[in-house]
This record gives sequence, C-alpha cells and structure tokens, in this order.
Amino acid sequence: MHRKPTKPQGQHGRPRLAPQQVRIIGGQWKRRLLPVLDALGLRPTPDRVRETVFNWIHHQVGGDWETVDCLDLFAGSGALGFEAASRGARSVTMLDFHGPAVRQLELNKETLKADNVHPLRGDAFAVARDLALRGQRFDVIFLDPPYGQDFVAKALPLCVDLLKTDGMVYVEAEHALPTGEETPEWLAPWEQIRADKAGMVYYHLLKLHENTSS
Repeated sequence: MHRKPTKPQGQHGRPRLAPQQVRIIGGQWKRRLLPVLDALGLRPTPDRVRETVFNWIHHQVGGDWETVDCLDLFAGSGALGFEAASRGARSVTMLDFHGPAVRQLELNKETLKADNVHPLRGDAFAVARDLALRGQRFDVIFLDPPYGQDFVAKALPLCVDLLKTDGMVYVEAEHALPTGEETPEWLAPWEQIRADKAGMVYYHLLKLHENTSS
C-alpha cells in the first residue's frame, strides 16, 4: 500500500512555504499563500516581523482599518500591502519599478479579488513627488526598499508631504535608524514610536514630530 507523501510542516504544524511564496497572517485572507516573483534582492517581510508591525499599526489606528489609506513605495512581493488590504484598509497603493513584480502584484490582486489594492509601476521617488503635488495623503506608508542604496534617507523626506495628520511610516532596513546626537537631518523631523530587530532585519514605526507640518 502506497502512502501519500505528507506535506512538510513548519512551526505549529503549518505547511512550510515554498521559496517563492508569502503567507498572509491576518484578516479576511488569513493563511492564504501568494506566489512571489523569484527575483534577486526581493525579500518579503518575515511573518514574525509583519505580525509585530501590524499589531503596532492596529493599536495606532484604534483597530479602525476601514478609514486607512496605505502607500507601499517599494512593494516588491506585496507582503505588506496585501496584509494591510486583508485587514480591511480602505485603499492600498502598491508601487514598484520592476515590471514583472508589478505584474505579479496584479495577478495576486485578481486572485484575491482585492478591489482596494492598486498596483502601479514607476520610480518611487518620482511617483511620490507626483502624488504629493496632486494632494494625495496616506495614513500609513510602508518603506521596505532594497538594501545598500540609501533609499530610506532619500524617501523619508518625501513622506512628510504624503502623510495625513497623525499618519505613520513603517521603515525596514539593514541597520537600526540612528537616534540622539547621531540623528541625521533627514531623520530629524521623525519620532520613533516603536522599533525592534529580528535576525538581520531592523524595523521601525515613525511619526512626525508635532512641530513638523505635513
């Protein structure tokens, strides 16, 4: 008698992810697996980190996701944006420069029937400036750019003009953001609400200081 092969199991008996998959961890699509483009440098935010970050954001928005507009400036796999959409965000604008990555985001949107998700292709900095000029504002901005290119320092100043009052920015980086006397000019307008580290991933939740206009 031949036995069917069992699925490989991860922690807590969950099926292990294939190398090019991401799991939604909360909301209406909880436990759904989405395919991810196999591309150099594409790093979906780990489950453990996403769970912590979305707990932070959930607390900040008082659990009221239905009024939350999100912008994912370096969407990549879409792990952060689809997580926000799953939890009921009113809108999630996903931006990426890489055409195949955007196409995968569109396919995943179609699979989930996620009408609140809007993938766009373009340069993050140019599109951010255009959105600001058009008066678009967001409650949550996700910044998880490619490492080693100083993109956080370039993108955060643009976020000042993209945030609604009391909006917040999530930043994921290969090192901790400097604080105190080491704070650079581009980081000076921001207050670190929460920050943590998991493995080699440093992640932060930022808000503008009260005396900074958005």
